[in-house]
Amino acid sequence: MKKILLCLCTLTIYTVTLAQQDARLKNIDAIAEEVLKDWHGAGFAVAVVERDKIIYAKGFGYRDVEKKLPVTPNTQFAIGSCTKSFTAALIGSLNQEGLVDIDKPVREYLPALKFYNNEMNEQITLRDMMCHRTGLSRYDLSWFMFNSASKDSLLQRIQYHEPSAPLRTRWQYNNWMFLAQGVVAEKVTGKSWEDNIEERFFRKLDMNNSNLTIDGLKKNPEPAIGYFVENDSAIKKIDYFNINAMAPAGSINSSVNDMANWVITWIMGGKFKGKEVLNANYIKEAVSAQMSMGGGAPAPMDMSDIHSNAYGFGWMLTSYRGHYQVEHGGNINGFTASACFYPTDNIGIIILSNQNASIMPTIMRNKISDKLLGLKDINWNKYYLDKTKKPKMPKDTAAKEAEVVKGADISRPAEDFTGYYENKGYGKFEIVAKGDSLFAQIPDGSTWYLKHYCYDIYDPAPIDKEKGVSKDTYPWRFTFRTDENGKIAQVSVPMESPVKPTVFTRTEKGLALKADDLKKYEGDYVLMGVISKIYRKGGEQLFLTVPGQPEYTLIPSGKDKFSIKGLAGFNLQFTLDDKQEVTELTFLQPNGKFKATKKK
Repeated sequence: MKKILLCLCTLTIYTVTLAQQDARLKNIDAIAEEVLKDWHGAGFAVAVVERDKIIYAKGFGYRDVEKKLPVTPNTQFAIGSCTKSFTAALIGSLNQEGLVDIDKPVREYLPALKFYNNEMNEQITLRDMMCHRTGLSRYDLSWFMFNSASKDSLLQRIQYHEPSAPLRTRWQYNNWMFLAQGVVAEKVTGKSWEDNIEERFFRKLDMNNSNLTIDGLKKNPEPAIGYFVENDSAIKKIDYFNINAMAPAGSINSSVNDMANWVITWIMGGKFKGKEVLNANYIKEAVSAQMSMGGGAPAPMDMSDIHSNAYGFGWMLTSYRGHYQVEHGGNINGFTASACFYPTDNIGIIILSNQNASIMPTIMRNKISDKLLGLKDINWNKYYLDKTKKPKMPKDTAAKEAEVVKGADISRPAEDFTGYYENKGYGKFEIVAKGDSLFAQIPDGSTWYLKHYCYDIYDPAPIDKEKGVSKDTYPWRFTFRTDENGKIAQVSVPMESPVKPTVFTRTEKGLALKADDLKKYEGDYVLMGVISKIYRKGGEQLFLTVPGQPEYTLIPSGKDKFSIKGLAGFNLQFTLDDKQEVTELTFLQPNGKFKATKKK
């Protein structure tokens, strides 16, 4: 990927000015330029509303750095989790229409949704899901690294997500619960989540420059390209991330002009251009505290007037310097967003940026808030710059090295680890060997180098297409475990820290065998008077049946050897004579080896 450096001295700022800039926003353009420069930003757009009017809308920097295409108020950005207020509002509307009751168990409307235990199945409501209090932590790696194009496919994983807290005792952000809300809406309306959002909100709010897919973003007349900042200075392009199955949690793409209409609707009690879009009762509930987020004590010194921390329905609620703030951020690969409004002050602020995990929207939101609310000036840009300059705690590499067991060298050949590893709550990935090195191939397209730590324990390190293997490793260590026969059977990975490590079960990678190769294994095999049958279906697939047991699928795993799909540690080894004819079959099981003679 070509490195693109932002030439700060020649950076042009594209602006679209409304008739006359509000006097309260004096110098805001200069502040925006300074923020863009200091944080090496690609670009961002800002819109400010007061009651039912847009009083300010401008674009800064570039939506495409390489082509020098400027950001405007109509530039389309991915808004990430700002989508959640739309999905929650959809459920709120269905509640008002009597199609759902947000205080009844959600499985009354979506029986296909199963949780980890019966208590959760019987008690979790839509309200619990709308305000992140189900007891489930994020489990984001499950959908982010093992993505799917099917909402229903992802939905099936939820039952394997172990809770980390009892129901309604702790606020824990969870994208899965917003996916599930979207599927509930689909089931009760008979329309897709996408069609519901389009018909109920986009069309009614004149949000004609908004869509719900990456394809829609790409086809837009002014699409923003996502970027990240490398080494605190170099702007690098990052690929769009398609979250079509997790769409209800964060797939909307929009502009600040369009998002202004959404915020206006909330400020105006649910009405847009005099027509009701959202019920006023829902508005009241959505911007009221449904669950404490914790950690809302006042900050020391000059930040003591920012406190409280609660969640409504798709909105975060804070007391910002004596004013009631309703806000939600959004982050998705290459984009950062913030949508905010002050209900009692009738003002709203939207900042959309094409910079990954950026602080720029926060700085601009706070600065504009201070100006419009008539508050004492705080140099928010300097405040956050100073925070980044604080020395980072050095890594205790000596302590880490001391943890390694002395003499714990690599214990077995790389080939012993290869195969597919699967967990029903996540998905499947493959470990391959290249020489004596191991690599994990993840469904999201990334490859990790497995750096040996000790014995059968490895540290995964990301591989950059340009730079190769990273010096830094991921925080989740791979600990391989064996079965009773000493073969690698599982890998334990602490992907979700509040709960126990995630266990992926190994399936040896099947060898490619043709139908003629399999024919010789077919037949009846006798073990202590019991006949087991080996046969083919479809020519190139071998199966096993044992009286009183289900049909088993056999996977070629070695010379005349097969593993039993879905049964870790269970294998079959065929014995051939000099004429290459099968004479017997040995069942290799955790409790021993059992030989069966082939009937002639």
